[in-house]
Formats: sequence, C-alpha cells, structure tokens
Amino acid sequence: MPIPADDPRLVTPHAAAATRYDDVPFRRAGASGVRLPRISLGLWQNFGRDRSIESQRQILLHAFDRGIVHVDLANNYGPPYGAAESTFGSVLETDLGRYRDELFVTTKAGYDMWPGPYGDGGSRKYLVRSLEQSLARMRTDHVDVFYSHRVDPETPIEETMQALVDIVRSGKALYVGISNYPAPLARRAHELLAGEGVRLLLHQPRYSLFDRTPEAELFPLLTELRVGSAVFSPLAQGLLTAKYLDGGIPADSRAANSRFLDGSAITDDYLRRIRGIDGVAKQAGLSIPQLAVAWVLRNPAVTTAIIGASRPGQIDEAVTASRAELSADVLAALEEFAAPSGGPLAD
Repeated sequence: MPIPADDPRLVTPHAAAATRYDDVPFRRAGASGVRLPRISLGLWQNFGRDRSIESQRQILLHAFDRGIVHVDLANNYGPPYGAAESTFGSVLETDLGRYRDELFVTTKAGYDMWPGPYGDGGSRKYLVRSLEQSLARMRTDHVDVFYSHRVDPETPIEETMQALVDIVRSGKALYVGISNYPAPLARRAHELLAGEGVRLLLHQPRYSLFDRTPEAELFPLLTELRVGSAVFSPLAQGLLTAKYLDGGIPADSRAANSRFLDGSAITDDYLRRIRGIDGVAKQAGLSIPQLAVAWVLRNPAVTTAIIGASRPGQIDEAVTASRAELSADVLAALEEFAAPSGGPLAD
C-alpha cells in the first residue's frame, strides 16, 4: 500500500534554528527555578484531524525556531479527543525528539475524555490513567507540568491534590499546576501540595482585555504565594482580532465554526469596543492581536501568554508582541474599551 504524501516517515528531521533563543524574552515562574517564554503555544485549536499533519508540523517547528519552547495541551484537545497530543507526539518523534530537554511540555485532565464515571472530573483514577494515556499519545515518558484542568465539586480537593503529588513522585510529571480554580480553592490547593513538599508551579486562568476576572482575587493571591501563571485566551477566542471589524462573520472564523464562540458575540457593543481598540493599536504601531497580547503581558503576575496559531505568521506576530512596551497613554486609552478591572464584559 502506498505511503501517503504527508506520512511523517517521509519527512526530513528538523534542524532547529541556531537563533531560537534570540527573540522571545523569558520570565521565571513564581519562586521556582523554571523560566518560561513570554509566549507559549497552545494546541487547543487547530491541532485536530481536520487539519493536515504537515500544516500542524510547520506551526510547531516554526514556534520552536522562534524560541517558543513551551507547548500546552490537554487530553481532550482535538477534534477528536486526544488528536492534538497524538499530533504533537508524531512531530516529537520525527523532528523534536532530540530537543526534548529544551521543550517544556504541559498537559491537563479534568473535563470529559471517555464515557462513564471515570472519564471526567478530578478523581485519582481519572487523573492517573489520563496522564498515562497522554504520555502514550505524545510518545514521551514525562511531561513538565500536569494540570488539574478544573475544580470537580464531586471529588474532595484532597484526593485531587494527592493524585498530583503522587504523579510528581512517580516521575511522570516534573511539576504540577491547576487551571480554572477560583482564588479560595487555589489557596487550598497550594496548601495541600506544600504540605506534601510539592510546589504548585503554575495556575492557568482565562485572561484578556475582555475578561479581567483574575485581577480581582487570583493575581494578588498568586503574587502572595509566588506562583506563576500561564494565561489562556488572550485574544478572547479571536474576538480581539480584526476579523469582525466590519460586523460580518467570515466563513473561516471561530464565530462561524467553533463551539466556544458564535455570531451572537458580534454585538453593537463589541463592535464599538473592537473598533476603539483598533484605533489604539494603530496609535501604538501594533496589530489588534499584538496589542492584546502585549496588554496581557504587562501584568507582573503573568508569566506567559498561551496563544493559538493556524499559520506560522501568527507566531511571528506574537513574538513581536512579547517585546512590545505599552506606554501609559496607550494603557489609559484602552480602559474605555476593555472590561472593568476585576471582571468580564457585561452580558
């Protein structure tokens, strides 16, 4: 049977750019010894079987060549579930395996993954087995961070944190993190882990110009505890781009195709805000996405911003944003169009 043209076995292994550490600044994650690039690549979108393996490979390799060595996944990223990890594993095997110790690979479990009562939530059984499956898909013996992806109200937090402790002791993860935990439960998670001698390395919250919820309680807590943060959705699922400036919904946009966003988000209030942000971006000499990412990175509680990418050029835009300095005038001008400090946009 002929080998398909995009079969990884036909790909010449990648030789990484010698300049890969010249562009993106790094920041230490809390009080740890880990430094992360200010931009990280998330495989939440654009890394399922609906995309060619070669296009995904090119994005991953281009990101690595620009110094974006942190790759963020979860067990159910796709579609279908597991596909993003499988894609990453294929590229790791064919191209990036020799650079594994330069990579910082993270994955998560907490949302639905397989049928039945053990394929979702925060139980020890789910977290341990999910990580074992993730490692098999990614073709590696460990991840750098394993996250509890969400609070499970039906599982005692003590059980979830003990599972993370034991995962670290097993060597299958070097560090642990939590995602989508409100401040009070983040404090409790930190307390439980610290009691077992395990550092909470990172918290992963949603944060953007359109959702500033972490500013109220979470970021002050992370600063107090000296825990890093890897924020996701800095472009608010694509709303902080130029795609919708004319009020239309392009056929290839997330508002047209994603289950996480639909056309109802393109309101008159949104258009007023995004057009105002566009004006501020032009004043700053940046694109809207660059301004949005630079704005997120201005917060000292933010270690890194996780971006998605559907083409290599978006990586380059984010690299530029990672070095942008926003003036006081630009920051002040954005306040009119951003969510209120400490909260999301009103519905």
